[in-house]
Amino acid sequence: MIVELPDTSTNDVAKKIVEVRESGGAVSLGRVLTLVVCADHGEPTEGAIEGAIGASREHPSRVIVVSRGERSEDSRLDAEIRVGGDAGASEVVILSLSGELADHPHSVVTPFLLPDTPVVTWWPGAAPEDPAADPIGQLGRRRILDATRSAHPETVLARRLATYSPGDTDLAWTRITHWRAILASAVDRPPHTAITSVEVTGQQVAPSVDLLAGWLRATLGVPVYRRVGSFEVRVHREEGPTILAVDENNNAIITAPGKPDGRVAMMHRDLPMCLIEELRRLDSDEVYAEALRGVTEIIVEGVA
Repeated sequence: MIVELPDTSTNDVAKKIVEVRESGGAVSLGRVLTLVVCADHGEPTEGAIEGAIGASREHPSRVIVVSRGERSEDSRLDAEIRVGGDAGASEVVILSLSGELADHPHSVVTPFLLPDTPVVTWWPGAAPEDPAADPIGQLGRRRILDATRSAHPETVLARRLATYSPGDTDLAWTRITHWRAILASAVDRPPHTAITSVEVTGQQVAPSVDLLAGWLRATLGVPVYRRVGSFEVRVHREEGPTILAVDENNNAIITAPGKPDGRVAMMHRDLPMCLIEELRRLDSDEVYAEALRGVTEIIVEGVA
């Protein structure tokens, strides 16, 4: 069910949510959190809404989408409520703000936060320079960003580190969870000789690859070299390198001296899967913070 409320007020929207819930049988009981999705004028929101609805399979929630329009227009609030089959296991409230109202989104969002449930703020597009200081960011116990959507992805991680606050995380980090697990398993296999250095190769501008390199630097404490080329990780030991690469079918290939090659089928991690992972934890991601610091210590080299 989709209910549109053009040129409305927060009070009318709140009343309509209750009315729709009572008439359609939808309930807010069992909602485990409030997910606030922030988008500015011109940013597509439907993909983010679908991602949030997909994540609701594991995390039933109230999804509040805040779309800020042109400040030059008259102050106005347009709303849309989605429940039932159009919202998955969630309850979606879309708030489109125009004019002066667009400069005060936190005031519009606050009345719709579910009581006694944690709030997570997500910027599916470009995020503010300091997410924790942003008025809507301050509402969230967790703040989900996406470095790959930054207007300047080549410098975004330095900015993330400069403004890092406990609760910040990034989908560029979430996308490499399986790669980190494979590498951790590979380096833990015997013989347990010392690791002397690591080479991480990938696209020149790739925040996920940089975070992988930063994580290896922070975890292993050895020199980590960042090179440009096809994706590959080489973990150097005295007996030879352990190599993680990708074949033409997107399978992870692990090659190590004296051992048969290992092959792991890698499932594509779509947006709902990444959100599901991030919504499982509401505490600080200290490993992500260490990876950000590690990025500043990697040694950047030229084209492979």
